[in-house]
Amino acid sequence: MNSSTNITLPPATLNEQSGDAQYLTFLINNEMFAINILGVKEIIEYGNITPIPMMPSFIRGVINLRGSVVSVVDLSARFGCAPSNITRRSCIVIIEGMPQQGDEPAGHDIGVVVDSVSEVLGIPPSDIEPPPSFGAKIRADFISGMGKVNGKFVILIDTEKVLSLEEMAQLNEITQPQARLPQSNLQLS
Repeated sequence: MNSSTNITLPPATLNEQSGDAQYLTFLINNEMFAINILGVKEIIEYGNITPIPMMPSFIRGVINLRGSVVSVVDLSARFGCAPSNITRRSCIVIIEGMPQQGDEPAGHDIGVVVDSVSEVLGIPPSDIEPPPSFGAKIRADFISGMGKVNGKFVILIDTEKVLSLEEMAQLNEITQPQARLPQSNLQLS
């Protein structure tokens, strides 16, 4: 990766004084989204992504992050929109590996492409509404809630649903043609 500006976020759960959950806000297609800061490992500049053939369109590729291979997902494409237009403000937010089922260790970290990172906000639980059942531009199950911030709504993303490795693998199987071996007409006697 090029010499990039990395932002490592301090561990945070709740704002001790107010009990507010902390959310990293960012833009995708001029819409404000947020994810709980607990799952965010760091933010890096966009760059040096190695494309992987035969992946769904929302998988940009992989990056080498200090010796670890990290898959990079384009959230705009994952939400069913056009892939992100990469600008100088585009970033990759590194999300900590999702817990796996049972006794399996945590999954691999995943990077998500966003148009730009805004700020970290504390949102009190009383200002979080349930996700809408319709009308959003993304799947309802991708939304964990709607945060009210300064009279506007911020879409709170459920990273476990959006970045479900199982679902992404299933989508890859559905969207990619399977390599089939030609059947031979030879018969053994």
